[in-house]
Amino acid sequence: MPATSSALHLADLALVWDEQLGSADLAMIDDDLASDAGLETAVELSLFTDRRAESDNAPPSGDPNDRRGYWGDQFSAVEGDKFGSRIWLLDRAKATNETALSWKEYALEALAWMTEDGVVSGVDVATQLTGQRLDTTVTLSRPNKSPLTIRFAHVWDAMTT
Repeated sequence: MPATSSALHLADLALVWDEQLGSADLAMIDDDLASDAGLETAVELSLFTDRRAESDNAPPSGDPNDRRGYWGDQFSAVEGDKFGSRIWLLDRAKATNETALSWKEYALEALAWMTEDGVVSGVDVATQLTGQRLDTTVTLSRPNKSPLTIRFAHVWDAMTT
């Protein structure tokens, strides 16, 4: 059956970030899955889907074969295009300014597709380390609209100073 114009109005399933758990889950409205026609779910999926590690990355498991990666990359229309972030490589990192800088670098890498594909005109990521909590602020610049700011707090049990 051919798609109708209503297909243009489809949205992502909405995710909500749980700061206590440090993860996202599907949002519900009136016992139904909620949808998100905005950019928040796209940002959450980009940041918290595991991107394949580069050959020079040391996986936190210590297993050099633990490269992870998003299964959908094999179907990418652009060869070598990767989805997700390498934030997972920091799972066992210590709470240092270097960790916060790596998180920011990985986040910018994960969100670069948004400017490359013209979804937004700019992406800024700010990180702040407070004890064992890493606060992340993502600001998306959008043409003819106010910037969209999304905040995450992430706590790792293994992070120590």
